[in-house]
Amino acid sequence: MILRQLQDLIGGIYDVSLAHDVYDFLVTDRRALPSVARYTPSDEQLIVASDGDAVGVSLYLDPQLLERLSEADPIRALNEGNLQDYWTALEGVSHFVCLAWNAAHDKSVSLHELELQAEIDKYVASWWVLRRQLPERFPAELLRLLFERTRIDPELAAGKIDLYRSASRYAEKFCRRLERLLRQGARRGEHEVLAELRRFYRFSDVRKLAHIEQGC
Repeated sequence: MILRQLQDLIGGIYDVSLAHDVYDFLVTDRRALPSVARYTPSDEQLIVASDGDAVGVSLYLDPQLLERLSEADPIRALNEGNLQDYWTALEGVSHFVCLAWNAAHDKSVSLHELELQAEIDKYVASWWVLRRQLPERFPAELLRLLFERTRIDPELAAGKIDLYRSASRYAEKFCRRLERLLRQGARRGEHEVLAELRRFYRFSDVRKLAHIEQGC
C-alpha cells in the first residue's frame, strides 16, 4: 500500500490529516479519464472537476509504475533504481494531499502552489526516508538529483513550462535552506525544519513565494 504510506509520510511531516484515503480516488485505467486528459503521455495526473460548490478529484497513476513500486518498495530501500518511480507516485500523492487539505479548510490552491509543494515534498520525503534507512549517512545527493539533473519535458508541461520552471526554482531555493538547517545536526536541525515546514505548508501561494524570497 505504497500510496497510503506516502500519504501518511506527508501527513506526518506537515502535521496534516485528511478524512479521505488516496486509494478511494485512484484511477489506473487511462480509458476512464476525461477525454482531455486521456492522451497525455504522463504516468501521473491529478484530475479536478468542479460543479458549483462541489469538487471532484481523481488521481491517475500508471499501473505498471505501481507494480514496479510494489516489487521494489522505496519505503524499505530507496535507491537509483526506484527513485524516479517513487518521485512520480509521491508527486501525485502530494498533489492529492495539498488539494484535499486546502479544500477541507475552504482555501483555494493554484497549480503553481501544487507544483511548488510537490517539488518540496520530493526533497523532504526522500530525505526522511533515506535517513530512516541509513541514519548515519546524510543524503547530500538529493538536491543535485532533484534540481540539477532533472529536466522539465515540454510535452508534459503542455504549454505551462514557465510555471513549472518557476515552481522548481522556488522549491530549490527553499530546499537549499532546509538542507543548511538539517546539516546543523539531527536533533536540532530536524526540529527546526519540521517547524518551518508545518508553518510554510499553511501559507498561501503568494505568501510562500514571499517567504522564500525573504528568508532563503
